Amino acid sequence: MELQEYLQEYRKQLEKGYIQEAYKGLMQYIMDLRVYFKNKYPEYFVSGIYQGYMDMTYFSFSPESLKRRKLKIAIVFIYETFRFEVWLAGSNKKVQNQYWELFKESNWNKYHIPPTINGVDSILEFILVDDPDFSDLDTLTKQIEIGTLKFINDVQDFLFKVDNL
Repeated sequence: MELQEYLQEYRKQLEKGYIQEAYKGLMQYIMDLRVYFKNKYPEYFVSGIYQGYMDMTYFSFSPESLKRRKLKIAIVFIYETFRFEVWLAGSNKKVQNQYWELFKESNWNKYHIPPTINGVDSILEFILVDDPDFSDLDTLTKQIEIGTLKFINDVQDFLFKVDNL
């Protein structure tokens, strides 16, 4: 398909109005989720929201212990799979490669390690909520919060053990 054909279909879908309402609702939820984390965990660094190209939308939520290592935690909504994930990411490709190698060589298999970092933004990934229920936002927020905190704890524990070998 050519760009013109894609845009014609996109326009038809936009004329229905559902995409705009769904997108607006999703962005509002993610903004509210970010504020929830920022208010509840003031000791963590919380970034602005990256809206993406309808591929992913995320914000980072990182404790000082990871930030010092130039690592960040990203709470990510993936459009294609329609789910929330949490990622460990580096502040740049050099840091990402260094920690990806560390996790890969350790054979630590608690979370998914991408097979390569080429074209990938994560070092580790975990599915927080598959097919989220947006009719109960409080429960959804709790699921994301609990999974994210466990992920952060596990990563911190691993790094602490590696540092103390």
